[in-house]
Amino acid sequence: MKPKALLSHLFVLAAAAGCSTSEQAPPPVATPAAVASPRTGIVTGTPPPAAAAPAAGAPAGAAAIATADGETSGLRVEVTELKRASGGTLNLKFAMINGTDKPHDFSYDYGDGSHGATDYNAIGGVHLIDQVGKKKYFVARDSESKCVCSRGLSSIPPGGRVNLWAKFPAPPDDVAAISIIVPHFSPMDDVPLSR
Repeated sequence: MKPKALLSHLFVLAAAAGCSTSEQAPPPVATPAAVASPRTGIVTGTPPPAAAAPAAGAPAGAAAIATADGETSGLRVEVTELKRASGGTLNLKFAMINGTDKPHDFSYDYGDGSHGATDYNAIGGVHLIDQVGKKKYFVARDSESKCVCSRGLSSIPPGGRVNLWAKFPAPPDDVAAISIIVPHFSPMDDVPLSR
């Protein structure tokens, strides 16, 4: 083949390849994964982008049954469970969300002051109030006076959330709703108890 003809064929092939109508998707961009510490439950990192719609059959996240705003603008709690358990106890599960631009520390802020150092970085000061029966329920304690609740907590990063829990003595069976008090958050009244 003559050099001129070869050059002409190469030009036509290059033009055809450049004018292809099929577009290729850009390669995926790696994003850091959100990671929850197994010890504290604190979620750090950037979560992957949310899908437009949940896949069929995918389990939905626990819906909040009560919410409260904190004294600090941007802090919020979402209660996901208040459930009677075996042994005459009540389980409370909630998330604390830090919508501020600064880390949020636990320190002694959520502890019961009468239990001193055992409530450092714990939520032992959370309590329940039966307004009808006029009774206050404190977090259960073990033989060393440590709360039966989330302990050993560290700070929540900006934009992060932490899943928390506490166990209480159960109110009488006829109590169907109760108030939840998390220190430094507005009270959550008439939260239904489930079984």
